[in-house]
Amino acid sequence: MSANRKGDRRERELVNALDQAGFAVMRAPASGSATERELPDVLAGNGHVFYAIEAKSSGGDPIYLTSEEVEALVYFSQNFGARPKIGVRFDREDWYFFHPDDVRTEKGAYRVKKERALEDGEPLGDLWVEAPDADARREQVEGVLNAVEQDVMDVDEAVDALL
Repeated sequence: MSANRKGDRRERELVNALDQAGFAVMRAPASGSATERELPDVLAGNGHVFYAIEAKSSGGDPIYLTSEEVEALVYFSQNFGARPKIGVRFDREDWYFFHPDDVRTEKGAYRVKKERALEDGEPLGDLWVEAPDADARREQVEGVLNAVEQDVMDVDEAVDALL
C-alpha cells in the first residue's frame, strides 16, 4: 500500500474515532500538497474545545514533521481559534496527541518516538473537554464581581477573567 493511501486511511480512522468520541469532525479535503493553502489534516470540536490536528502515522520509529508543517498548523490554529495538536499513530497502537512545542527537539526539529508517544502522549479520550457546570460558572462570576466591588480587581481585569 502506498504511503499516501495508508496516510489517508489513517486520517479517516482518526476522523471516525473523534466522531465516536462525540466531536463534530471533518478531514480537510485539501490538506497537504493538494493546495497552496496550509491546512491541518483534521478539524474537530465539541462546542467547548476546538482542535486543528496534523495527523502522522508510521510503522517504524520515529515520526518526523517538518518545521513548515508545524508552523502552518500553529498559524492556522491561531487564526481559526483552535488548539494545535500533533496526532501520531504507530502500527498496532492507538492515537496519541501532543502540543507542537512538546515534540520539538533541542536542535529545533520535530519528532515523536514511539516510546515517548506511549508514555507521554495524550490519548484520544483526554481531548474531550466538558462545559463548566452552571454552579461552578456562577461561583466564578460571583467571585469576580465581589473582587470588583471590593476594589481588588478593576473592570478590565474582570472582563478578562470572565472571557
